[in-house]
Amino acid sequence: MAEVKLKLVSSEGTTYEVEETVACKSQLIKNMVEDAGTAEEIPLPNVKSEILEKVIEYCRHYRDSSPQEIEKPLKSAMLSEVVPAWDANFVELEQEALFELILAANYLDIKSLLDLTCAKVASMLKGKTAEEIRRQFNIENDFTPEEEAQVREENKWAELE
Repeated sequence: MAEVKLKLVSSEGTTYEVEETVACKSQLIKNMVEDAGTAEEIPLPNVKSEILEKVIEYCRHYRDSSPQEIEKPLKSAMLSEVVPAWDANFVELEQEALFELILAANYLDIKSLLDLTCAKVASMLKGKTAEEIRRQFNIENDFTPEEEAQVREENKWAELE
């Protein structure tokens, strides 16, 4: 017997036919299916087509298994030392796409994908100074030198030796 397919519709209106077991890796979609029965189309207005394709790829990869739990805090800034190679390669994305994937994982309620994408961002931050982080993420330093000195003084306890 053929598996039931769901039609997921991206914010641009692109439709993807996806196996129900794959689509239901998303708790949001699973709840929709349970509440309404198998829906004709499931609109996902917060997810762009290219990001939905990535989400589907991830869910298909883990169709019959669950990803391993990611140990926190990360023991290395090299994500490939913390997660399986497939996962590390999967999140090798442009920064904007990575952040959109984080938002999609959160919206679709796919905890393992949210954990993976957030671990990627954490690995990008690990071991960097505030200035390096600002450059990496294009964050403008809006502290005056006096304010910055005050914050450093107040948070001296948090600095690593």
